[in-house]
Amino acid sequence: MENISNENKRQSLQILKKVFGYDSFRKGQEEIVESILNGQDVLGIMPTGAGKSICYQVPALMLKGITIVVSPLISLMLDQVKSLNEAGVHAAYINSALTETQISKALYNAMCGQYKIIYVAPERLETNRFLEFVMNADISMITVDEAHCISQWGQDFRPSYLKIVNLIKRLPKRPVVSAFTATATRTVKEDIVCILGLNSPNVMVTGFDRKNLYFEVRHSGTKDADVENYIRKHQTESGIIYCSTRKNVDNIYLSLKKCGFPVTRYHAGLSSEERKENQEDFIYDRKPIIVATNAFGMGIDKSNVRYVIHYNMPQCIENYYQEAGRAGRDGEPAECILLYSAQDVVINEFLIEHKGENTEFAEDELALIRENDIRRLNKMRYYCTTKNCLREYMLNYFGEYSTSQDCGNCSNCIAVYEDRNVTDICKRIIYCINECRGRYGANVIVGTLHGDRNAKLRSYNVDRLTSFGMCHDVNPALIKSAVEELVMREVVSETQDMYRLLRNTSQAVEITEGKTQIVIKWSLQKAEAKADKLRTRQKKSSMAFSPDTAEMALFEKLRGLRLKIAKEENMPPYIIFSDKTLVDMCVKRPSNRDEMLRVAGVGENKYQRYGQRFIEALKE
Repeated sequence: MENISNENKRQSLQILKKVFGYDSFRKGQEEIVESILNGQDVLGIMPTGAGKSICYQVPALMLKGITIVVSPLISLMLDQVKSLNEAGVHAAYINSALTETQISKALYNAMCGQYKIIYVAPERLETNRFLEFVMNADISMITVDEAHCISQWGQDFRPSYLKIVNLIKRLPKRPVVSAFTATATRTVKEDIVCILGLNSPNVMVTGFDRKNLYFEVRHSGTKDADVENYIRKHQTESGIIYCSTRKNVDNIYLSLKKCGFPVTRYHAGLSSEERKENQEDFIYDRKPIIVATNAFGMGIDKSNVRYVIHYNMPQCIENYYQEAGRAGRDGEPAECILLYSAQDVVINEFLIEHKGENTEFAEDELALIRENDIRRLNKMRYYCTTKNCLREYMLNYFGEYSTSQDCGNCSNCIAVYEDRNVTDICKRIIYCINECRGRYGANVIVGTLHGDRNAKLRSYNVDRLTSFGMCHDVNPALIKSAVEELVMREVVSETQDMYRLLRNTSQAVEITEGKTQIVIKWSLQKAEAKADKLRTRQKKSSMAFSPDTAEMALFEKLRGLRLKIAKEENMPPYIIFSDKTLVDMCVKRPSNRDEMLRVAGVGENKYQRYGQRFIEALKE
């Protein structure tokens, strides 16, 4: 058994180097590959950019039969198949973009042994043509990409993913089943294992932290100006701006276009031809800035995205972390900026309330899904209002805990705060909630305590309460922060619906009786100069050379050559070689085949196609 394991290890490392151009596996990859080769099911929970595809592509090339990869988006399949073909691996995809004749040809070629890996949309799994193919082919492995889609507790549940379970059960011989996702809470992880029926799986969680990403939340009243100013400071970089509605996408796109920025857009209201053209403009760096709804980005492996701006708050932490994670896939520093306003919460509540209408879900199922969505929306809202480390908050959400309370690379950790004791304010909040008998949300409670005399509060008759105006001399923002702190500490609960009514829990007594003090961080000012200095230092230290050296000039020359080849081949530049590979070339200065093959990301096939041209450019 040990000899088999050693032989598997030797062959997998050989394929990793020869095909993909890497000398060693990253964290968790080798263990997953070994489990698959030993016939064990696996679940890999790995952050974006951690190399999930390598985990199933390497064993797929070693296993005797064919690997079926179930993937949710056409763009994801196209990207993966292009990358594999560039590496010298014949792969195919089956989805609605192909005609029935093209699908038949692809499946025929697969039966003839031409393809080792076939990507397929979940909707295609139960078509007669595909079922006939899998029943007669030697299927070694079923791989489920974006596996969180199979769970109703996941952020992107797709009923079509349940067809995977039926397919596995119908196969004459059960293959190895591997599943991968970048974001999964403990509940979603357990759901994936249970629903897919994974047999004693090796569950590999490599950690969710992306240390190269800087996270920031801005409480902005001037979002349009913030976006424009940010892009002016980052004009040479590629980035994504996410909006929650098509209208916002169109407005931001037109505004940036008017300013002369190379920008494009993407949302479901555009024709399929325009979406395809705009996506390619972004990928090929013809227009390195894209404004989009969250329909854009899944499966886009563009490695040089230097920033992701969220114009609106996403509906949940899972969505945010996945979308923000499209920045810095090459491991270089990147920034994730979220522009928050209270209106974002209202918009998301409206979208959740109307989610699932005219779908296959029963009403009781819809009610459960909406309740879960509201719960996750509240967690997202807490992220936007917490004064603690943003990175730590997200990692805790996914069940990952550390002793560090300061990452040094998020807006909260580099801000200037003072500790403010708000125990007396909290006592008044608890009293006011009791007096209102749990009938109102945070805004009404804050307005009541502050003594606001607007029409809405007068209509509720709260100006007659004893608690009305109890905190008339306190900044309403401080009262609101105290309410949020009580909710996060579960001293006060919120109803799990769009009204978010406040009610005291049994823990409130600890506050009112003086047994517990509540101290919060109160922002004095943002240390902008410190933040800029920190990020500049990180950008320089992450490069293998300083931006003002000859190596940097060489890097730009290689990048120009890559762009030229990409245009010749009609291929995205990052698929030719990543920025990280070009940096490694600048450092190692390869002058022959053997030296070029030692560069990270240069495999045999890529050397045959492009290696000599880059060697000549380096010699010049």
